[in-house]
This record gives sequence, C-alpha cells and structure tokens, in this order.
Amino acid sequence: MPGRALRVPPPLRPYLAFARTSFVNLLAYRARYFVGIATYFFNASVWYYIWRALFAEQPPGARLGGFTFPQMLTYVATGWALRSFYFNEVDREIASQVREGRLAMTLIKPVDFQAMTLSQALGESAFRAVLFTAPILLVLVLVYPLLPPASPRALALFALSGVLSALLVGALNFCVGLVAIRTTSILGVLRAKYLVLELLSGLLVPVAFFPEKVARVLRWLPFLHMNDTPGRLYLGLVSGPEAALALALQAGWVLVLLGLGRLLWRATRSRVEVQGG
Repeated sequence: MPGRALRVPPPLRPYLAFARTSFVNLLAYRARYFVGIATYFFNASVWYYIWRALFAEQPPGARLGGFTFPQMLTYVATGWALRSFYFNEVDREIASQVREGRLAMTLIKPVDFQAMTLSQALGESAFRAVLFTAPILLVLVLVYPLLPPASPRALALFALSGVLSALLVGALNFCVGLVAIRTTSILGVLRAKYLVLELLSGLLVPVAFFPEKVARVLRWLPFLHMNDTPGRLYLGLVSGPEAALALALQAGWVLVLLGLGRLLWRATRSRVEVQGG
C-alpha cells in the first residue's frame, strides 16, 4: 500500500544492515572523499591529454582502435567514473581481520561470511555512486566535451552492466582476500591485482590495441567486463545480440566467481579454526 515502508525478507535483513553500516562508515572520511574526487579527475585528465596528443598525429576524424577522439574521451571518462563506483577493499579488510585476529570473532556471527562481505562491498558502492561517481562525472562533463549515451537503451544497459561490474569486482576481491588466510599478508598480491585489473579491464588501454590473439582470449575472461563492456554499451559500440552476449558473459562470470569464492571459503575455513587455536 502507498506509504507503507518496503519490507525486507527476514533472511536478508542482516545483510542489508551490513550494507548500510558500510555506507555510513565511509561518511566519516570526508577528507578522503574530496581527495578521491580530485584523484579520479586527475587520472581521467592525464589520459585525455595522452589521447589528444595521439589523435593530433592523425587526420581529422580518424579512428584509433575503432574510436573517434570524442568516443575515446568518453570511454576514458566513463571508465574512471565506473571504477570509482565498483572499487572496494573487501580483500584488504579480510587480510586485516586475519592479521589482527578479528576474523574468528566475525565467524561467530550467525550470517554467511561471503554474503556479509559482498553486502559490505555493495554498501560501499552505493556510497560511491552518490558521493564519488556522480560528482566525478559532473566535473568531467563540465570540463571536457563528453558524448551523451548513444540512446536511452544504451544508458540502461550501461547502468545494468555497471551493477554487474560491482558484483564482479566484489566476488573477485573476496577470492583474493581469502588468500590471506593461508599467507597472512597479501600486500604484494593486492599490488599485482590492481595493476592487472587496470591493464586488462580496458581502463588504461582499450582491448583493440592488444595483439589480436591476446584480445581474443581477453574477450572471454572476466576482466574486460569491469570497464570495457560498460563503456562500449554506453557509446553504442555494442548493441543487439552482441550486447546481450556481453551482458550474459558478465553475469556468467559473476556466478563463476561467486561459486569459486564459496569453494575457496569451504576449503580455507578449517584453516581459520586452526589459527584460532
């Protein structure tokens, strides 16, 4: 009925609370908020000038990797804005809990550990969507001549793909975080992960610039679906059956990584009990 509060099924209420807590906790870091906006704007600006210099060497209207300069600029801007949305540190948080001995206390809670962790990641993404991604996009639109979405349908597909990107990154980070249960410290793993994801997701270089054999493999791996797929959907470079296939692959990889995380958690949970003594 109108005016009645939305009822959340009882099994989901704890995870909604975890997401809300993650959202509220991030509000405490106001300085980090402003620095974050400046950092993402700086990153997008660096790539703007790099691509502008590269396109300046080409004839007017030329394409590089299948992109015109306005398309490339928009692809870069949406990529960095999307990263500001899906970025989370659940892997670092799991590692911190292992190091400080807090993980055993977390496991006492009568909730599913993987679902709790992903709820916190989605809560962080909700915070970022409102207070990071939207302001970053606004600043980029005001400063640079970005293209609008190719169509309302392209915008809707971009939004759907963006949500799937957040789930994909959350599921991947959960798997990475579980490595800490066996190694205690995963600082080196995290540094390698950031580099690999930025390179293979299309955030730094579109897949079209990779050798064809490498690009063919990358198109079937999960990494491109974090940035490249949403960006192409936004620009209308992927549409129709090709768009449906891209979204299906993206959703499929979310399920695969969630399943992998479940298997890894079952395999390592006993390890946590041994460490807890």
